[in-house]
Amino acid sequence: MVEERTTDGRRIAELLASELDGREDGSLEAVSVANADRDVEPSADGARAYDLVAGAEADRIARAFVHPDRLHLEFERGRELAAETATELELRVRPKASKPPKTLVFVESGAAVKRATDVVDAVVGTDT
Repeated sequence: MVEERTTDGRRIAELLASELDGREDGSLEAVSVANADRDVEPSADGARAYDLVAGAEADRIARAFVHPDRLHLEFERGRELAAETATELELRVRPKASKPPKTLVFVESGAAVKRATDVVDAVVGTDT
């Protein structure tokens, strides 16, 4: 039996958006996808696909960027917690030296979407 691994960045972004929209438990109930670019084309540097917002004010917590072979989330809020949780869940993480600084969490397969969802849940759970 052949196991296919989803490594298309755009498809991973779709899976993550569906996972977040479909979860209505705990703090993820407050999370939604906003400002989606339905025509986004993956790029080597990452093309913005959508924002993740939470709470009544729809505050942006992260932005999703698609690459040809992965997705990365750029956390603006809860950067340290995102890095810590992603590392514990064995997702690749790196800081982004920008103003303000951000944390990048890489989602390199469809199978990693659940772990990425857990990172979002941890970050949003601290604000609720």
